[in-house]
Amino acid sequence: MQTTSHIWKNGKLIKWSKCQTHVLTHTLHYSAGVFEGIRFYKTEKGPAVFRLKEHIKRLFYSADCIGMRIPYSETEIRNAIIETIKKNKITSGYIRPIAYYGYGKMGLHPKGAPIDIVIALWGWGAYLGGEAVKVKISPYMRIHPKSTVADAKICGHYTNSILASIDAHNHGYDEAILLDYQGNIAEGPGENFFMIKDEKIYTPRTGSILPGITRDAVITLAKDLGFTVIEKSIKPSDLKGADEAFFTGTAAEVSPIASIDKIKFPKKNPISKLLKEEFIKIVTGKNKKYTKWLTLAS
Repeated sequence: MQTTSHIWKNGKLIKWSKCQTHVLTHTLHYSAGVFEGIRFYKTEKGPAVFRLKEHIKRLFYSADCIGMRIPYSETEIRNAIIETIKKNKITSGYIRPIAYYGYGKMGLHPKGAPIDIVIALWGWGAYLGGEAVKVKISPYMRIHPKSTVADAKICGHYTNSILASIDAHNHGYDEAILLDYQGNIAEGPGENFFMIKDEKIYTPRTGSILPGITRDAVITLAKDLGFTVIEKSIKPSDLKGADEAFFTGTAAEVSPIASIDKIKFPKKNPISKLLKEEFIKIVTGKNKKYTKWLTLAS
């Protein structure tokens, strides 16, 4: 893992090697924490954070879902992220803000536990690599929406994702797709899913998925490029007639899919690749139409 010099914790910038927490930290044992994954990119005007406001808004929403009251405002957290980028003198990378119940109390109910806020960042390349990926439908079901708050980004949810990811890699695949409780395609372990057929773009409707911020951006981009985007339930059997498929996510950005199980898509991802290219233009500041999505950190 590529490290940087400083991490922001509870209002202070601390050297990376000195930023630590106790082994009896509440969230380490019970997983009641929330986090965001955010990217920032090198632009001609300096480092720019992609959709910072939306990410921090979701961080606070997720915290509210588990009864956590973050002891800072959204503006203060956004400013802390910019401060951390400047301190580390890095032009592009990945940002991880996390809010968790800290050391001082055990037992399931977190009332009385302190709340720690950490912002770390580091350089990180393409999460799924540069090539189209091989995907496996997971034997693990995406968490039932009535067993949790499905559209919140809660730490504990990712055990579900880890199981799916381990299974996929153990079987020689690059990534997984989880189905929801109704047998519809939900999402990848850390990505949203899209399918293309006859130049129409389909993606699972919300309810059993995390409605990703990159997902939302790509839907907007695709519509602006003249494509029809339809949010609907997608069965695994629907994949047989598809021309292309791709993932979106903060880490994954836009990642074309080569195959799902034994289904190989007949086209070489022309629309997926177009969306990927146009997305990179947006996040690097080369498409001025979407500058509202960028927050400069220079």
